Amino acid sequence: MIAFLAPYFNVPAPVRFPWCGTDSADCLAAASPVWQDIQDAAEEFYDRTAACTFTTFVAYEWSGQPGGNNLHRNVIFRNAVVPAMPTSYLEQATPQGLWATLQSQCLDELPGCDVLTIPHNSNVSGGLMFTPVASAADAAFRSSIEPVVEMNQHKGDAECRPGVQSTDEVCGFEKLNRLQLFSVVSDPNQTFPPLNYVRNVLKEGLAQEQELGVNPFRLGLIGSTDTHNATPGATEEEDFGAFGHIGLRDHTNPAFMLARVTPAGIEATPGGLAVVWAEENSRDALFAAVRRREVYGTSGSRPILRFFGGREADLRCGDPDFVATAYDGGVPMGGEIGPVRGGRSPRFGVLAFRDPGTPTAPGTPLQRIQIVKGWVDATGQAQEAVYDVAGDADGGATVDTTTCTPSGTGFDSLCAVWTDPEFDASERAFYYARVLENPTCRWSTILCNAEGIDCSNPGSVPAGYEECCNPSVPKTIQERAWSSPIWYRPEGVARVRGKVRFGDRPGKDVLQLAINLGGMPPGIDPATQAITIAVSDDDDIYRVTIPAGTLDEVRPGRFVWNDAAGTVGGIRSIRLERRGPRRVAFRLRTVPLALSAADRIDHFVEVSLHAGTATVTTTPLWHVGGKALVASN
Repeated sequence: MIAFLAPYFNVPAPVRFPWCGTDSADCLAAASPVWQDIQDAAEEFYDRTAACTFTTFVAYEWSGQPGGNNLHRNVIFRNAVVPAMPTSYLEQATPQGLWATLQSQCLDELPGCDVLTIPHNSNVSGGLMFTPVASAADAAFRSSIEPVVEMNQHKGDAECRPGVQSTDEVCGFEKLNRLQLFSVVSDPNQTFPPLNYVRNVLKEGLAQEQELGVNPFRLGLIGSTDTHNATPGATEEEDFGAFGHIGLRDHTNPAFMLARVTPAGIEATPGGLAVVWAEENSRDALFAAVRRREVYGTSGSRPILRFFGGREADLRCGDPDFVATAYDGGVPMGGEIGPVRGGRSPRFGVLAFRDPGTPTAPGTPLQRIQIVKGWVDATGQAQEAVYDVAGDADGGATVDTTTCTPSGTGFDSLCAVWTDPEFDASERAFYYARVLENPTCRWSTILCNAEGIDCSNPGSVPAGYEECCNPSVPKTIQERAWSSPIWYRPEGVARVRGKVRFGDRPGKDVLQLAINLGGMPPGIDPATQAITIAVSDDDDIYRVTIPAGTLDEVRPGRFVWNDAAGTVGGIRSIRLERRGPRRVAFRLRTVPLALSAADRIDHFVEVSLHAGTATVTTTPLWHVGGKALVASN
């Protein structure tokens, strides 16, 4: 089947099979009920009750593979409002065409429709998955529709690679040594494109932002399986040799699992997992969390990971309210910060707990936590550094690969509150946490041991099991988790305060906002551009667009507007003022309005300022206090 289908995915402009009829009418007619079946299944198994036991999404995969280069995207819809038909590689042969169609058929033309795409297997994309964008507008759109990326999955890890713009030895983890998914050559000494790897893409995003004013690659990090067995949570090393990845092809032939065949064979992994920090297990809450990038990925195990950054003046390891304190003092993984402590480094808090496992399969102790930093230096060059911040890299934990019995110690939990010793407030940067477990046996070692392979006696090794004795195949694996990054922007949000004061009767609510920025974001000019201010959760709480030239420039860099009648979007007063080279203050207050969409519970509320291609966004946790919903960090 793979050999049959490959030509249809490898050509630059794919065509439908000849038996599809005039204008492909027969194939489209056959596809329509399949799309409906997907929608029906998602609805049938979605628990809409308050129990929130199981959440489904209507989704599909766009399987673009021009010239053999993998550009696959998972397309996820927020709810049951979806286009009449999905857009496949056969209709749109480029990611840009896919996004444009989703924009027109969903976001623009179908009320209530929302969508995002998730790229995977950039490690075999020929560097084309994340090609630089042409304009700030393209960068802004790409960042909005594609907020996260798969860091790893069945067909290998895509974080980074030693020698490919990185000297990080830990990057050697579970690499697929093929230039393309169906390459017959598996060789680690080939020249691999730098943009195959997510860390390099994150650095490229900083460089693009330096040039365009917008980061097209502000990507949260997840793991996934890409399983073809309909077992998305089956990521245990000890089970993979028995069940494999591609149905009966693997299950009926252990030797085939161990062969160096396409698309992965011995190089395959059981895949990773995506973890989403959301207020509840519902479509709206999960989709919103993915969009704000409050997600992390694992290589298949299930450690718990939290990561925060900001002022964090009260954050201490050992505090039983560590997470609540961290939310109040900064932003979680996936967030964005400005000069929250002036010229000093933000504080970063990271907390991890080992995979609890099960009574029959206990989780593995943690070894250490690292923080990975990428930045653009004064010459415009992207750099990276890795810091050990908790745990012990030399703890002595090992595993006997003949029996897969572990020895040595580790940690049930690890925590650090860290500042960057090389922080420069003028340089764009990202930071993400990487949690490493103690080593355990790789699935291939478990399978080879179960088959009784004795590598000390080469003549006894059965045909098809040669890879068991290949010294280049790792005997052990060091499972891990990656948080989404936190981005530092010199012109980003240094502090935000907000309040929705609820009136005693409908129409008497008042919104107040106070946002301090590290500088005027490139492209924002109230004299020549309209400015949109939005406050939203799963609904728009408040949104207004102020026409260009509405604000009065009372002196250079100080724009104001006062109107007791609130004729422009209910604004009573607004001020945008440059108070120095690295300080801009924005203040807004409304007249009494109906702000009934503001949920009266503790929850995340996004605040954004948008002008042209420039956007400043922050998503603090708002708390209910008396008759008000309040944010302050």
